Amino acid sequence: MKTLYDKLWDDHLVQTYESKEALVYIDRHYLHEVTSPQAFEGLRHKNLSPWRLNANVATPDHNVPTTRGDSFKAESIEDEISKIQVMELDKNCNEFKILQFDIESKEQGIVHVMGPELGYTLPGMTIVCGDSHTSTHGAFGCLAMGIGTSEVEHVLATQCLKTSKLQNMQVLFQGKPQEGVTSKDIVLHLIKLIGTAGGTGHAIEFAGSYIDSASMESRMTICNMAIEAGAKVGLIAVDQTTLNYVREHSDMTQEDFEHAQNFWTTLHSDEDAIFNKKIIIDVGTLKPQVTWGTSPEMTVDFDENIPNESDVPLDQVENLKLAKMYMGLEKATTLKDLSFDRVFIGSCTNSRIEDLRSAASVIKGQKVSSNIIEAIVVPGSGLVKAQAEKEGLDKIFEDAGFLWRDPGCSMCLGMNPDQLKPYERCASTSNRNFEGRQGNLGRTHLMSPMMAALTAINGIITDPS
Repeated sequence: MKTLYDKLWDDHLVQTYESKEALVYIDRHYLHEVTSPQAFEGLRHKNLSPWRLNANVATPDHNVPTTRGDSFKAESIEDEISKIQVMELDKNCNEFKILQFDIESKEQGIVHVMGPELGYTLPGMTIVCGDSHTSTHGAFGCLAMGIGTSEVEHVLATQCLKTSKLQNMQVLFQGKPQEGVTSKDIVLHLIKLIGTAGGTGHAIEFAGSYIDSASMESRMTICNMAIEAGAKVGLIAVDQTTLNYVREHSDMTQEDFEHAQNFWTTLHSDEDAIFNKKIIIDVGTLKPQVTWGTSPEMTVDFDENIPNESDVPLDQVENLKLAKMYMGLEKATTLKDLSFDRVFIGSCTNSRIEDLRSAASVIKGQKVSSNIIEAIVVPGSGLVKAQAEKEGLDKIFEDAGFLWRDPGCSMCLGMNPDQLKPYERCASTSNRNFEGRQGNLGRTHLMSPMMAALTAINGIITDPS
């Protein structure tokens, strides 16, 4: 009896070494501008070429400005380092003949949003990218994981990855969530429960009645943040929801799809499969979650007290003190005591059309609070942006006072013009909140798109009900 992870591993295993490391075949390799330049330079130095060209897909996302307009070119990027990285990706993809959706493409976007929606992520694949949140693609029944720059070079040259097998962990999300509770809240609660090291050394398979009813967008959000729970891999079994998404987004012929479907429907853990760890969570009891500190595990219910020294074990007191000091929480009892400066709706975690619809649903006809310096919405890709504009979501955001941007990683990380200034407090739909993540001395509170939209309207954390 095998888990889904074991099946995928066995299907792609090339060789196991005496060290217990293994060589695994890689089906899809996503590339972006930050972790690929040195890898391509390594190929040149060794006089190597990509082993299988059509396995590779590239797009710039981390460094791109999100205020571009229709005629913007890579040469127009103001920051010199960002411009060099984006232009190097152009040069490398042209030289090595790798498919790229460049900064001028209508289909450019965050790699983990663009890949699935263009049909390059398919069930049963092994997928890697020089980005930790590659686990997103595990929502399709894939073995997907982030890799380092030296490994990017190795995969380009050999179409294989040297890695070690993980242990299996199952997280069952059971029940139906209350109104206002989303997949982002559910995965934040898991991280709060097990900590950012809880999944270390494991592949986490998410299952249960909630997952069965969840959309692909929601599943991608959960697999995306398996990394924040310490796991290298997050994955979900293939079901009809998966097949419907793939049928809509891939360019497969009907004959090829039906043939593949016969295999894809086997991509689930066997009934008697054994997991090294197992956790069951009743999502029906959860409230919207918001981080208070400098780690995703520093999460509370939106209306819960911020922890004090007496609330944590002795070995965590110093971290708590430092986090509260950095976040400026010395006088705050609850999150409702805090006023916010900026709001960011975007990132590879929460920038899909479902996320934008959720945020727009609570702000229609309202205005951004005068306390908010800036609220921005950054669609995850050109296709998401076009769909949102077709539905009039851009007008809802703009009428409320949000800035409507072009696709990119944006304020998720301090690598582009969208950054917090020192001590600014941000309601963010991204995935990480460590010190300086969104800008030097910036203070980040992670939450769902719905909660971020409500924070923009009210200037403070608000009850979604």
